[in-house]
Amino acid sequence: MKNKNRAPLPRLKPGLHAVDTHCHLEMDAYDEDRDTVIRNAVGDGVSRIITIGIDVETSRRAQEIAGQHEGVFATVGVHPHNVSAVTEDDYATLCTLAGHPKVVAYGEIGLDFVKWYAPEAEQRYHFQRQVELGKSLGLPLIIHDREAHAATMETLKGAAPFPAGGVMHCFSGNMALAEEVLSLGFHISIPGVVTFGKAHDLQEVAAKVPLSSLLLETDGPYLAPEPWRGRRNIPSHVLYTAAKIASLRAISLEEVAARTSENAARLFRLPTVPEP
Repeated sequence: MKNKNRAPLPRLKPGLHAVDTHCHLEMDAYDEDRDTVIRNAVGDGVSRIITIGIDVETSRRAQEIAGQHEGVFATVGVHPHNVSAVTEDDYATLCTLAGHPKVVAYGEIGLDFVKWYAPEAEQRYHFQRQVELGKSLGLPLIIHDREAHAATMETLKGAAPFPAGGVMHCFSGNMALAEEVLSLGFHISIPGVVTFGKAHDLQEVAAKVPLSSLLLETDGPYLAPEPWRGRRNIPSHVLYTAAKIASLRAISLEEVAARTSENAARLFRLPTVPEP
């Protein structure tokens, strides 16, 4: 049932666009209407979507989806939840998948000290290994850090520098952590959580981090922003996040969309959006 009180989707001026740098289009939450979700996003001005691999099978599926849609790009990698099952053959397969022309990053990789699907020692081993693998492939890294800030930064600082750069996906720290991330030359990606009333640390980060280092993401189908919190997230909803950042920084929605899109295009080497 439609909720008449939902805020309408923010609209960009013609000729401008936004990039959803982190969405899981390969997940079954989109199986019934994936093409429609992508088509609607493009119509709403979200002309670029990066769909994220979290194991070998989803990395392969992400690549396939990217191959079917002009504005969709893919990543490959093994999420910390899934590292217990990874094999040497899996790493060989990931290297092969990474050679696809629409694969633009290595990840989502990192540490998750909340759900503990894999023991800490296994997470740390495979995180270190994948950081080095991503670097060897010349790809930017997409980092998952959930309540593992110190351990994540220890690994990243030990592996620096990162010529191809990287991004702290779904940033969940404070300004002190943001400054550490920026010191590595990484970008900070802001999810829809920034629209939540109690997300004070993230709102401060979104307001103060240099605009040249910010990216937008949905992490769909998770973490839908207000006013869709608790529902399935879709790439179009990244515009709510952009509007919140614009409000926090007292700048226009168009400036946020333009600058974050430029950042994404530079980091992930995305092609220019065709003129309408």
